[in-house]
Amino acid sequence: MTLDMPPVIELDTLSKVFYTDEVETHALAEVTLTIQRGEFVSIAGPSGCGKSTLLSILGLLDTPTTGHYRLNNRAVEDLPMAERARVRNREIGFIFQSFNLIGDLSVYENVELPLTYRGMPASERKDRVIAALERVEMKHRAKHLPSQLSGGQQQRVAVARAVAGSPSILLADEPTGNLDSKNGGHVMELMRELHREGATICMVTHDPRYARHADRTIALFDGRVIDEAQLPIIMGANDYGHGDAHGMH
Repeated sequence: MTLDMPPVIELDTLSKVFYTDEVETHALAEVTLTIQRGEFVSIAGPSGCGKSTLLSILGLLDTPTTGHYRLNNRAVEDLPMAERARVRNREIGFIFQSFNLIGDLSVYENVELPLTYRGMPASERKDRVIAALERVEMKHRAKHLPSQLSGGQQQRVAVARAVAGSPSILLADEPTGNLDSKNGGHVMELMRELHREGATICMVTHDPRYARHADRTIALFDGRVIDEAQLPIIMGANDYGHGDAHGMH
């Protein structure tokens, strides 16, 4: 962790309200937090607490209703859509529960696609794709389609796609949620290796076994950050670590 540099992420009293049929849903309420460069942070809490809403805002997929968000010491809460997309492409790597690979593209092409949006020379794209696939031990599957891979292999490709662009932070939304325990363990080991090599990671997970691998846990309840020690009490001893299969929407 590098403490003498600005945090990768700074949120100051950030709130998100959804308006539907004259009903206000307060998904996040005055969330203030920082994530330092090189940290591995997990976001935990019961289903419906705001985890995925928070991750969407961190990933510039959604905007806060009020409050401030600085990414690499730059205010990003009010950026125009095109600039948000550009910053997202260069600064943020996503790892989704459902992999989100494109079915008619090969493994190689899936990893390469985000890099093409940067206008990166083909030779540099090739070097980055091969290095990323080697990193997750999937180079030998470069020509395969996602449908020809197991779930664990697809998630490894998704990790390769996320790291190929050398992002400032990796955002992982239930990265083991669609995997059996063996493959989930392998993906978590890969995440730990990336962290040891210097990656900054923010991960939503329902599984306390995996959350414990993080440097610290940000606990959410009813859209607010709470003391982590309160989580097992709020969620119940049996529920903590299970939740629903899809996270908060």
